Amino acid sequence: MMKQLSVFVENKPGSLKDVTSRLKEAGVNIRAVASFDTPEFGILRLVVDHPEEAKAYLTQKGFVVRIHRVIGVELVDRQGNLNEMLSFLAENEINLNYIYSFVIRDGKTPVMVFHTDEYDRAEKILKEKGIHIIEQE
Repeated sequence: MMKQLSVFVENKPGSLKDVTSRLKEAGVNIRAVASFDTPEFGILRLVVDHPEEAKAYLTQKGFVVRIHRVIGVELVDRQGNLNEMLSFLAENEINLNYIYSFVIRDGKTPVMVFHTDEYDRAEKILKEKGIHIIEQE
């Protein structure tokens, strides 16, 4: 299982830097980041090495933070692999709320991170299909 932070930030210059600066102060390593915006605010989604500690520190500094379970899957870097994984989920009528990626540096392996309301079912289906699920370290 992976945990992801969702940090709500203002849509203004420097707001993302404010979050990353606080995480640096807390000694938290950012492994993946994705930013989404709405007209009123932005949502910074982060996979970090210590999510509970990061949430506590950011909350103490005045940020609104949520922790969500997400699924991280390691995919072989080949054409059509993402489509294949998405097909397994679609065939089982599992909806993804959002998806983003990062690369594991050592093996240069792409990792897709996604959120679904059917976490347990999605994880079971992917494991049955032989897709490697990443566990948070």
